[in-house]
Amino acid sequence: MLPQRLSILGDTIIGHLEGFGEFVRFAGAGAKATVTAGTRWARPHLIMPQFYEVGTRSIPVVMLVGAFVGMVLAVEMYSQFAAIGQESRIGGVINISVVKQIGPVLAAVMIAGRVGGSFSAQLGTMRVTEQIDAMRAMGVDPVAHLVVPRVVACVLMVPMLTVFSNVLGILGGYLVTVHGYGVNATEYWEFTSRFVDAYDLLTGLAKALVFGLWIGLISTYKGFTCQPGAAGVGRATTEAFVISFIAIIVSNFFLATFLRDVYVTLYGSEGPGAFGG
Repeated sequence: MLPQRLSILGDTIIGHLEGFGEFVRFAGAGAKATVTAGTRWARPHLIMPQFYEVGTRSIPVVMLVGAFVGMVLAVEMYSQFAAIGQESRIGGVINISVVKQIGPVLAAVMIAGRVGGSFSAQLGTMRVTEQIDAMRAMGVDPVAHLVVPRVVACVLMVPMLTVFSNVLGILGGYLVTVHGYGVNATEYWEFTSRFVDAYDLLTGLAKALVFGLWIGLISTYKGFTCQPGAAGVGRATTEAFVISFIAIIVSNFFLATFLRDVYVTLYGSEGPGAFGG
């Protein structure tokens, strides 16, 4: 029994490694097509619909989520800060949390669910109905025409959507803290300016850039490799979101660690604490 289970485990591990290898090859093909295809993938009829789908149509939900996250943070943090007489400093903690961590991650997760699933379903349907094979037969590179515009749209639009998420998160926290709990607005923004600097804003946007790359590559890869039939398309769509979510969370940890070390290297400290100057 034990040897059989070990054999199954080994086969599973090998299968995952093979899948990862195929994904790396797919990503390499996308990078090659970006360079060798010139500007063909950037033609307006290819890339503008993706900008609209990823960016414009995602703005309302990203702004809504960002606003309520900022409000929830204010509600949960106020009592703890008020208990030690430091409620005026709550703005720094809310806003640093939004711009460095919560804003980029939530925006990316929303895009992974709304757009990533759509991409994998579209491309999966094209694969099942042999439209991708027909493109190859006609001498058209499906990676350059289908994958690259979607990946580029994700890479460019997720940071922009993160800005919307950040702005509404900051505004939501401000409204609850200042107009709801009566914290002095001048002190709120003063401590925010002490606690949040340009590097923090760039950190969040750099993370969003990587998250967008993950979403675009994973969702298109799952669409290109989905199994036949409606069940295969559905499974690919689900896996695209789940794997994108895992990639976002895991890469967020490593990016946070790396960018913090870069900050320490450049400035010699980790920045002000919540109750520091």
